[in-house]
Amino acid sequence: MAQTDYFDEGALVGVLTTQPLDRVLDYKAPEGGCWAGAFVEVPLGPRKVLGVVWGPGRGDWDPAKVRSVIRVLDVAPMRGEMRSFLERAAQYTLTSMPNMLRLATRAPGLSDPPSMRKVYRLGDQAPDRLTDARKRVLETLQEYGGLSFTLKELSDMASVTSSVVKGLVKLGAVAEENTPRDMPFQRMDPDFGAKELTSEQAEAAAHLTAEIRREEYGTTLLRGVTGSGKTEVYLEAIAECLRVGRQALVLLPEIALTAEFFGRVEARFGAKPAEWHSGVTMTERRRIWKMVGQGGAQIVIGARSALFLPFQNLGLIVVDEEHDTSYKQDDGVLYNARDMAVLRASLVGASVVLASATPSLESWANADAGKYKRIELTSRYGPAVMPDMRAIDMRVEDLPTGTWISPTLRQQVNDRIAKGEQSLLFINRRGYAPVTVCRACGHQIGCDHCDARMVEHRFLKRLLCHQCGESKPMPEACPSCEVEGKLAAVGPGVERLAEEAKEAFPDARLAVLSSDLFGSARALKEGIKAIADGGADVIIGTQLVAKGHNFPLLTLVGVIDADLGLQGSDLRAAERTFQLIRQVAGRAGRSERKGAALLQSHQPEHPVIRAILAGDEEAFWQAEAGERRHAGVPPYGRMAGIILSSTDVGEVFDLGNALARNDGALRQIGAQVFGPAPAPIARVRGRHRVRLLVKAEKSAPIQAAIAKWIGQFQIKGDIRLSVDIDPQSFY
Repeated sequence: MAQTDYFDEGALVGVLTTQPLDRVLDYKAPEGGCWAGAFVEVPLGPRKVLGVVWGPGRGDWDPAKVRSVIRVLDVAPMRGEMRSFLERAAQYTLTSMPNMLRLATRAPGLSDPPSMRKVYRLGDQAPDRLTDARKRVLETLQEYGGLSFTLKELSDMASVTSSVVKGLVKLGAVAEENTPRDMPFQRMDPDFGAKELTSEQAEAAAHLTAEIRREEYGTTLLRGVTGSGKTEVYLEAIAECLRVGRQALVLLPEIALTAEFFGRVEARFGAKPAEWHSGVTMTERRRIWKMVGQGGAQIVIGARSALFLPFQNLGLIVVDEEHDTSYKQDDGVLYNARDMAVLRASLVGASVVLASATPSLESWANADAGKYKRIELTSRYGPAVMPDMRAIDMRVEDLPTGTWISPTLRQQVNDRIAKGEQSLLFINRRGYAPVTVCRACGHQIGCDHCDARMVEHRFLKRLLCHQCGESKPMPEACPSCEVEGKLAAVGPGVERLAEEAKEAFPDARLAVLSSDLFGSARALKEGIKAIADGGADVIIGTQLVAKGHNFPLLTLVGVIDADLGLQGSDLRAAERTFQLIRQVAGRAGRSERKGAALLQSHQPEHPVIRAILAGDEEAFWQAEAGERRHAGVPPYGRMAGIILSSTDVGEVFDLGNALARNDGALRQIGAQVFGPAPAPIARVRGRHRVRLLVKAEKSAPIQAAIAKWIGQFQIKGDIRLSVDIDPQSFY
């Protein structure tokens, strides 16, 4: 680090805090000085707040009033490339720097002094009496070469109670010591559990490992059919990353995926990686954050927020299921983790692997244009082959009113049950029914705080709003006309489908997979594991089941409403329907048994349904790209959403109209403004929502123009304005 990055005691430093301020604040360097990037505690009014030394102070404040930094925190300083990443991400997403810094400091207790815990290692005395339990404890410690363990770790590994360990401590056979709680993770061995790859996989792995050895930025799209072994290929890239002494980050779209995936990583490298997502304990979050910054965590598996951890030497970012919409943060800081992964890697000379069986059109277009390298895996691993796919024409099926499983699909499920195989019935709707209507007056029960219908969740015996989370008991009488006994559920959700399946297959073991039905991430993981171990005959699931799960006995997938995602005006409707159905169909036949996927459709001649059945994915992407290119929309044009909200509908429309009238800054770059118009869901949590849409050519400097455009107006009072660059949804 250059000497100019160090500030002597009393020197003026600029500190960026996590507080909602519009600038870096000047402070005096503390006793002993500080480095640029140091995490510090500073006074702000009567409070003490967290901040980062961002560089030299501006010096535009009365020197007599400049206060001193209170102290430098005992954590690794924020590296220069991380500060650059936050600045670039802020510029791209038009987000304030304090908000970006909050993303990078999401660990509790950073300002706390290091805490201690007791650990146990081999002592220097032999016990006078060696029972079987004591022998197991000592053998465990000897097997691991004298490593230290917590009391729970040692007790679990030796299959003894904690009192056995404590008894050996009293005898001097086991030593009890205090050690810092935030300890490094066990070292990973890149050669521990390497698997034999197919020739196709080996060729792909060789390409990725060569990229790692270059230690330069590069992005590769790893496209492989479901079950082709993409994970094993990029695990070899991770192994090479470890060999060259760099850290690796794997992003997953769903917490529920981590259980099976963690087992595979541990089997490959002989140790557990760090796990970062909302379900991790606060203590573990602090440990991971600190160890990542010190190089004490070699591999991190996490959700999108793991991208903002303070890596010391990041060499590889894998974005698994890169097409998944979960990578787009849709509140607070609006960013796409896939795109930010590419940005972060470019600043540190790291490799990026974007893995998917059905890549996003953005990634496909970048590979097609030569910006990304592209690797194809065309065959399933081992004896498994791709499932047979066909449509069930619902226009000719004899289906009783109020049921949704066609006779054809019902027969196929019964055949699988008889063979001891599993079937999956897929519907992309949570809850029991999407609408509850009064048959007396026609009233549809909506949320009190949103312009959204409430969804009946019969398992919970409540109505839920999927926009704001509002919940209330299912009423006996209509809230509008007060007539009792006339409320009816309209349309199917996953719970209603489960009710029908129970009647249709009375002797089958049923399992329902929906995020609403599990109280914690741990319970969800256990439910998925039980299904994978053969604990169900028929699985009823939402899109949760489409995300990378491996159920060896699953040979039939039935998509209840294949047309569902094709409705509406979303420019990505065709792409998302194609991805979702191809992904969920790919759950079938992933082992030795042949699989099949049946799509119930009222329009089997629809181009998207035909493309799904044909399996010619390249033709689909070419056609979809041609339509987007002609329309000038992403990825062949730029778009940005402006979302205004307020409790006063008149106030929010006034600002929207003023923005539309004063669009000179946008017209200068050739951009168009559409709106204002009420958002599709015009009220959420009691706030009225209005949208404007900005459309520009691919090369237009849209961020600078939008900043200038909205900078004309002072946002006052209750109004909130947010900018969504590259919006993924338009709700």
